Amino acid sequence: MKVYRGAVSKRLKNPVVSIGVFDGVHRGHSAVVETIIRRSEEMDGEPVIVTFWPHPRIVLGKTPEKLKLLTTLHEKRVRLESLGVRHFLIIPFSGDLSLLPACEFVKKYLVAGMGLKHLVFGHDNHFGRGREGSFENMKDCARKLDFTIEQVEPLFYKGERISSSSVRMALLSGNIRLANSLLGYPYTMEGKIVGGMKIGRKLGFPTANMHIDDPHKLVPSTGVYAVGVEAGKKLFRGMMNIGYRPTLKRRRDHKVLEVHIIDFKGDIYNRNLQIRFIERIRDEKEFAGLEELKGQLKKDKEKITELFSKLKP
Repeated sequence: MKVYRGAVSKRLKNPVVSIGVFDGVHRGHSAVVETIIRRSEEMDGEPVIVTFWPHPRIVLGKTPEKLKLLTTLHEKRVRLESLGVRHFLIIPFSGDLSLLPACEFVKKYLVAGMGLKHLVFGHDNHFGRGREGSFENMKDCARKLDFTIEQVEPLFYKGERISSSSVRMALLSGNIRLANSLLGYPYTMEGKIVGGMKIGRKLGFPTANMHIDDPHKLVPSTGVYAVGVEAGKKLFRGMMNIGYRPTLKRRRDHKVLEVHIIDFKGDIYNRNLQIRFIERIRDEKEFAGLEELKGQLKKDKEKITELFSKLKP
């Protein structure tokens, strides 16, 4: 995949483009990507995704502290590349850009910049000043600037429309199975391992504390999870706790992400891990003491080990 920032410096061959935030790159987004790839094959062209960074809500000050993203920019790029996107244009979002009319944006960045051939809309896709760039509103622009457009129908799962918002709601309620079904892949987080209290080591369950660099990255609800852990290009089984460690009487305003990697031996401090969420096992609980906590951790490990044994290889 070729990545561009600000503008494409050369004309592409019959580019077929879709514009959007694509947060999560869920199954609905995948349907859009499949469409641009199919159209590019029919038109002897190249599939292109255009996105904005930073997220418009951060720049425009629309409660940015409440913004929870499913994917970082890096995660988004990797996921789009895995789906077959060949060109990824990142437009730096700014206050000035938010005032640019949708047709002017298309003319400047897509027609003059890369030679737009065909524009694909998601079912609720809007862009440009005041979100005026809808499928219906862009039909006149397409005629004036000599490109074609189409809109992809929404995708549903068990009667509910798939959207980034529905994935967020599932994760924040701890419904990992639903979130993964909407995404089409396991929800992931990446972070660096930092030092902790080493209480888990004393209990026979050494844990690695994770620090997530992006403050806007969505962390699922508190609880204990079965997770896949990628470390050093190897995948391990793991059990992860997200919460406040009430048994240890820790700060209730400081959420901790700690993972025990099953059957792993070695030092992983200051290394990056990728966590893949499989299923939520239980709520975080306060126990009478460390021995009771240790007994519960043994049960959690047995349950998670059994869960992984039933998963398809």
